[in-house]
Amino acid sequence: MKLDRCLLAGTLMTGGLLLAACNSPSPPPPLPPPPPQAPASSTESSPPSATTDTTTPAPSSAPAPDSVAEGAADYAPGPQQVVSVYEQAPEQEPAPVEVASAPPPMLDEPPPPQPAPDVYWTGGYWAWQGTWVWVSGRWLKPPRPHYHWVQPYYEHRADRVVFIDGFWGAADVRMVPPPAGLNLVLQRPGPGFPAGPPPEGPEGVFVPPPPGSRFGLIVPAPLGTPPAVVTGAPPVVNVGMRITGTINETTNNTTTINNNTTINNVTIYAPATATVNHQAVNVAVPAVAHLAAALPPVVRAPAPRPNAPQSLPSFVVGRNVQLPAPTTVRPVPDHAARTAEPAARTEQPAARAAQPAVRTEQPAARAEPPAAREPAARPEAPAAAAPGANRQVDERARAASHEANQRAAEAHAVEARAAAAKQKADEAKQRADEAKKKADEAKAKKPVPGEH
Repeated sequence: MKLDRCLLAGTLMTGGLLLAACNSPSPPPPLPPPPPQAPASSTESSPPSATTDTTTPAPSSAPAPDSVAEGAADYAPGPQQVVSVYEQAPEQEPAPVEVASAPPPMLDEPPPPQPAPDVYWTGGYWAWQGTWVWVSGRWLKPPRPHYHWVQPYYEHRADRVVFIDGFWGAADVRMVPPPAGLNLVLQRPGPGFPAGPPPEGPEGVFVPPPPGSRFGLIVPAPLGTPPAVVTGAPPVVNVGMRITGTINETTNNTTTINNNTTINNVTIYAPATATVNHQAVNVAVPAVAHLAAALPPVVRAPAPRPNAPQSLPSFVVGRNVQLPAPTTVRPVPDHAARTAEPAARTEQPAARAAQPAVRTEQPAARAEPPAAREPAARPEAPAAAAPGANRQVDERARAASHEANQRAAEAHAVEARAAAAKQKADEAKQRADEAKKKADEAKAKKPVPGEH
């Protein structure tokens, strides 16, 4: 009996141990975690995308464009003090003026309808009057028959700006750039007017940057380019925007001076690193002041009307200028234009629809101007093909523009000398005719001998 109990107790103990060993649930609980790990990996597959947005690698690729887009949409340059005036343009090229600061970015001044076929849109640009003042635009009739409006001249020369105001010229008169060795007296701002930043960009002829751009930047341009051509371009915050080439297109246009007028079109180019919206620009705009000024701006910086109705003469060194009080201008980004497609921002379809005759932009060149100019580049590797091609195209365009400017300057100088010589010859002929007339009159009045 005792043996049976011992065997039973041993069996129970062994069974208990076996049950304790078999019943130990501690290993299986780790098995349930694997199932949670399977769901965990599946449930974390969506959070990882959220968490990867906060990790270092992802923000550089995913959120960066959003932040850029938000920065572009929220971009708003600060207010500026603008002195707006009317100017009485001379009938010959004014003397050049040397200034240490660059003209401010352009303002937005769309012209009213052209009142007559024989008037010119004058003004709408920055001129020096002891400080940079905005010359308010207006339609004016030339002071003499067959005269035309000559656009103002800006040149970056040795960290200075050489400026020549706009003027009325005869049919064969063009702007003649000042010689390279000309000694000019640096003009300082008048009392109460702060000095602006120096010009920032390549040396040579330029126009002020688009409305809302960073102060000090300049936009290289061919000689005779109206400053208003940049009105519809996006603001620039770095050097890089330039105006190159001239496209001639003959069209019948009732808004121009003559029918069957040849309209010059210039191409505005800027890399994505130069513009505030980080979008490259490659667009052709009319090189006619009133047509370009009518383009909708990306940043609206409305030009104030002059506070005084009197017109100022062009600046003369040593003459005191009484300027009206400045007006505060607050540039406002056009959010509707910024949130549209980049191509729509650069090509300005609304303005083009109103002026189809001057539309020369090719659709393929809107988003990727370097790739569009280099059709051999493969779309899958634009970064490898475009930069080198861009540099070559840029250098060729810069060299061609510089050579064209030199040729134009030489041609204009020859034309100016020829026009001056012709004017002197005409004056000499007129004096000779007057002398002959007086001699004939004196001879007619002299009594004939023998007559009483």
